[in-house]
Amino acid sequence: MIYFHHPTGLGHDPRLRMPGHPEEPGRLEAIERRLEAAGWLGWERRVAPAAQQELLELVHSRDHVKRIEALAHAGGGAIEADTFVLGEPSWEAALHAAGAACAMVRALMAGEASRGFCGVRPPGHHAEPETAMGFCLFNNVAIAAELALRELGAGRVLILDWDVHHGNGTAETFRRRDDVLYVSIHQAGIYPGTGALEDVGSGPGSGYTINLPVPGGSEEGLWLSLLEHVALPAALAFGPDLVLISAGFDAHRDDPLGGCRLEAASFAEMARQVRVLADRLQVPIGAVLEGGYAPAALAESVQETMSALVDAQPPCSVAPQAPLVERAIAQLAPHWPL
Repeated sequence: MIYFHHPTGLGHDPRLRMPGHPEEPGRLEAIERRLEAAGWLGWERRVAPAAQQELLELVHSRDHVKRIEALAHAGGGAIEADTFVLGEPSWEAALHAAGAACAMVRALMAGEASRGFCGVRPPGHHAEPETAMGFCLFNNVAIAAELALRELGAGRVLILDWDVHHGNGTAETFRRRDDVLYVSIHQAGIYPGTGALEDVGSGPGSGYTINLPVPGGSEEGLWLSLLEHVALPAALAFGPDLVLISAGFDAHRDDPLGGCRLEAASFAEMARQVRVLADRLQVPIGAVLEGGYAPAALAESVQETMSALVDAQPPCSVAPQAPLVERAIAQLAPHWPL
């Protein structure tokens, strides 16, 4: 088990432009204080390299990369009302966040470890090939998946996104592809407004996008039910060579940006379900930090997730929760044996 991180993740601070911005360095500080107190759970720590331009361009256009770089070198500025480049520190943090995800999949695919976690920021799953948005500059998990497919021998990659916000950037990157199964459980009706159940991808990628929106206020039972009875059966049929988790923790009940009611133990249960899938397929799992804006809850949730990815405790089975599970199965039955 390897935990990837880099000190530059603390240098990117949107509060310099927007006091009170939730995506701030204290998120990582809280995580690493808690992990250090727990002896890092026995995980090896590695300092992440910076991603080279050719890695960023596996997903993003050269123009997009150059725009972010130029803005950083010019001293920074706003991309959206709440998405900023704060000079060189933001550029360095973004390079090492993407670099961590790439180093993780290299280690996983080389058999150096069966589990990896990237404690990085800024997050990535909202970043589209041509657009930075939603606090995200480069799409870390999408870049890592593309690297695994193009250079590391993976034929198929599963990306499970359990952030409370839909990962529109990852979905758009792989929309027309059948070598990546993108599964997102997220809260309906909040930013970025994408991720409808009916959106299953397009063209040769039809069926390879699985969106499972839940209403605000949803608790653990619904999330686990959708994972166990919809997402994981499709993933098993897909048969990935690598499992990646866009690990956002803003569905926690204490999070200021989400509206769901998960606990830290809820993320552990989801991680155990994914662990059982990966063990059955004999493939590695890598997780990349996305959202989570209540630092104490975030830190506890990360610790619980990392522990559950390697412990021997079996996951709890839950009954299918109607009508959302029934609707999802009906929508996806033409594509997967659910």
